[in-house]
Amino acid sequence: MKRTWLLFSQTVTILVAAYFVVATLQPQWLNKRALVGGVSVIEAPSTSLPRVAGSASTVGSFAPAAKIASAAVVSINTTKAAVRNPQMNDPWFRFFFGDQGPGEAQAGLGSGVIVSASGYILTNNHVVEGADEIEVILNDTRKARAKVIGTDPDTDLAILKIELDKLPAIVLGDSDSLLVGDPVLAIGNPFGVGQTVTGGIVSALGRNHLGINTFENFIQTDAAINPGNSGGALVDINGNLMGINTAIYSRSGGSMGIGFAIPVSTAKQVLEGIVKEGQVTRGWIGVEPQELNAELVEAFKLKPEAARRGGVIITGVLQNGPAAQAGVRPGDVITAVNSQPVSNVSQLLTAVAALKPGTPAPLTVLRDNGPVEIAVTPGKRQRPKAVR
Repeated sequence: MKRTWLLFSQTVTILVAAYFVVATLQPQWLNKRALVGGVSVIEAPSTSLPRVAGSASTVGSFAPAAKIASAAVVSINTTKAAVRNPQMNDPWFRFFFGDQGPGEAQAGLGSGVIVSASGYILTNNHVVEGADEIEVILNDTRKARAKVIGTDPDTDLAILKIELDKLPAIVLGDSDSLLVGDPVLAIGNPFGVGQTVTGGIVSALGRNHLGINTFENFIQTDAAINPGNSGGALVDINGNLMGINTAIYSRSGGSMGIGFAIPVSTAKQVLEGIVKEGQVTRGWIGVEPQELNAELVEAFKLKPEAARRGGVIITGVLQNGPAAQAGVRPGDVITAVNSQPVSNVSQLLTAVAALKPGTPAPLTVLRDNGPVEIAVTPGKRQRPKAVR
């Protein structure tokens, strides 16, 4: 018995040692393949070991992470055909001003990330919006025309596809596991100078109220992001994709150490929705939410203790809407959606949008100063019609 136990303990020790060696020297071997909307992607394991097992923690260099991720980051050049002046159809205009040409075509640049060996690329919607031609340039200098599979202006994401062989695909990380202070790298094509890698840390998480997108849940970083970086990759020390670089805070047009990236968790939802259904389907419950403040606490006669718990107060409920049918009432304070805590209107909007229409989900609300759980079946959120 003693010999058997000794053999067992030695075997476990060897296996654990082997796992640490692989996690340190070849962490990509631990990655798993998964399907997102029918697209084959590579996901990093949900263990916390790679957070400290990368080469950066052993030799102080981010070179291995940059080498792994850079191959999957592409440059995107867009062209928009010149628009003919509609007044050229007026003969009097041509008589006085002559026959003017259509003008010059508009060119743009940005970055993108290959997320599947089958050619799917994640980038920002504003990088490709309105483009007539899109050219993708790989880090190995190969070029290809890209087709827009779909866009989601609400998150400023777009999905492209190219037809090339042996495409390098980035590993999708777990952005929900990021912590403030974690080191990250931003990879892209700033100012069109060529692929560039900059380093920094995660400065903040869950940034919103920026007025950039409808659904805002940004990763903030001080890694330098400049024009042309949009659509590029924000990666961790193992080269796993954590976000899509989207915007910067700047008064000069250059980096001031405040950049924002869309979490890869959001990007995966957009990828799945667009590839499977051609669009992103989001939940809707039909309520009018407001930030909890002293005036509303007094108006709805809430106790200060209940107000200090945080949440979003409902000031209006759409008649016959999903929330009304579930029993949600004005004055209810929603503190969680589907077990996910919410403390402001932006978080509530994002949490409800993530719900699957037609599938019941629990809402945790404060009513009469006590917690109540309500099951609501969300409807489908309609996109606002464009104003012409």
